[in-house]
Order: sequence, then structure tokens, then C-alpha cells
Amino acid sequence: MHNLFKNLKVLDLSTVLAGPSVATFFAELGAEVLKVEPPEMGDVTRSWKLPSEDPDDHISSYFSSVNFKKKYLTLDLLNEKDHSILMQHISNTDIIITNFKKGDAQKLNIEDETLRKINPRLIIGKISGFGEQNKRIAYDLILQAETGFMSINGEADQGPLKMPVALIDVLAAHHLKEGLLLALLSKEARTINVSLYDAAVSSLMNQASNYLMTNEKPKRQGNLHPNIAPYGEIFLTKNKNNVTFAIGSDKHFRLLCELLGNPKLMQSEAYKTNQLRVKNRRALAEELSTLVSEISMETLLSACLNNGIPCAEIKSIDQVLNSDSSKDLIREEIIQGKPTSRITSIAAKWK
Repeated sequence: MHNLFKNLKVLDLSTVLAGPSVATFFAELGAEVLKVEPPEMGDVTRSWKLPSEDPDDHISSYFSSVNFKKKYLTLDLLNEKDHSILMQHISNTDIIITNFKKGDAQKLNIEDETLRKINPRLIIGKISGFGEQNKRIAYDLILQAETGFMSINGEADQGPLKMPVALIDVLAAHHLKEGLLLALLSKEARTINVSLYDAAVSSLMNQASNYLMTNEKPKRQGNLHPNIAPYGEIFLTKNKNNVTFAIGSDKHFRLLCELLGNPKLMQSEAYKTNQLRVKNRRALAEELSTLVSEISMETLLSACLNNGIPCAEIKSIDQVLNSDSSKDLIREEIIQGKPTSRITSIAAKWK
């Protein structure tokens, strides 16, 4: 645990995933974070439970995933007394994080001007769905649908597919972190607005450029990469384990062919360059499938590691979280009497 922000005070008025995960990021770095929740239900994710979770418990695993090292306070901001309590906290807060829909800040009397009358140096971080002036309610699924992610995710012969993690929320959270860190660096009172829509579209990356530069609309290709091959094809080893390769260069492909005992594959006119391998990827996958099926996973992974060939076993979540590599990334805490666990929001390491 780091204490880079041990003197920083953060007020978290946000709910669900993006905003709370930003507040948790600062909490992990030593900031004092107070999460303010409305009465009765509190953060709605307290009720987002798996069928196996206790229906009477006020803490869900989903809620726990993005709430860590925080203090909790219940306030009805429409109540004059509770609103006054919030303003007292605002007076000595460095950062406030919200994700209200359009009109809520005015209704709750917590608009930027109101807050800065109390605290002129306050940094305000806001997350919205489609922009601060758009009243549309947005969840990650809606953004995955609206920004093209679902249209390019999934198998070619199946329909659009959402990703099993709220990735747009995660991306928006990272954008807000960057904005808040820049505001802290500038030592100026700023308001940073991040919409899920902008965060999603700005993350289309090479898929966006593929279209913008070639006018070719990306298609669903399952695990396959539109620009690289073999990349994402799944192969079955001799002992029936699933593995995949990320062959990003001609050198990688040559090394793979040598490792699989078929160096002539590299000399094939159909596979000489990456572009040709993309064009002929189906035939290439069939040839590689036969070769991989004759090798055990352990032998293949070891040989690939020793030869610098990007290869991986396709692991389940339990394999990942029970591995030694992940142990240092798990954070545990008792929240309101309940033991909770989550993955750290900080992947960077300091020395």
C-alpha cells in the first residue's frame, strides 16, 4: 500500500462502477475517502448480487469490487440538515467525484458554483453517460451497444456480443483518473467531465483507424485480430488443453514454424508475410492445428517461452486468481462487518 496521497481528501458521491473505482484508486494511494450514499438502498450495487449471495446482506461482491478503504456516510441531500453536513465536508475536501444525471446537481443544490463558494480550490470530477447535457441514463451495456463494441465483438456467424466486464466504465474511470491527476498537478480548481460515450469511442483505437483510413467496416471475428495472423486462433494440444498464439512478426512466425518442426511453412508463398497470413489465415490455422495437436501443453509453453514466442494457455478465472502471480493484486477488507475481497485498482509498481 502506498501513501502518496495521505494528505488528500476525496468525497465520493458516485455510484455503480466508474466513479467509485476512481475513488478507490485514490484510497489505495493513501487518500482519505468518504463515500456518501442516499438513504434506504445506498449505492444500487449493494443489491447487485449473485443468486448464491445472502439476500439480507447489505454488502454485495459487486459493490466490494470498487469500494475499498472508504468511510461511509448516509445523507439525504434534499434534507436541509443533511445538505449542511455535506457542505461541511466540502469545505475541507480536495476532490469530489459524482455521476449524477442532468438536472440532479441543480435539484440537490450541489452545482459547481455552489460547491466552489464553500471551497474555491475544489477539484470536481464528473462521469456521465452521453455528456453532461444529456439526460439519458446509461449503463455499460448501453454504451457497448451505442459505440460499436458489441457490433465487432463475437463470432462471425453469431450476433453482437457484449464483453463480460463493464469495460466502458473501466475505460471512463481511467480517463477521469488522468484528468484528476492533471488537475492536482496543475494545483488549480478544475472541473473534469468524462462521458462513457467519449471514453468508449476514443478506445476504438486501431479498429477506428481501420475504418477511417480504408472505409472498411470492422466485422465480428471472434478472437481473431483483423490485422495480424495467427493471432487469437485457439488450438488444442495433445493433452486437450486450449492454447493461443499472438504472432506479431515474421520472426515470431519463423520461430513458431521451427519449434513445431515445420520450417517449410515459413517459406510457403501463402504465409511469407503477415498480410498474406491474414488473407490465408483459415488454411494456416488448419495446418497449425495439426502440428499443435501432437505436442503437450507443458512442452509447447516451455518451448515458446524459451524461444520468445507469444503463446498462452487459456485459463479460467479460478486458475488466475489462485495463482501466485495474482496474490499480490488481491485486496481484502472488512466493510461494515463483512469480509470482502477485490483486485487492486493499481497495476503500477513503485521503487
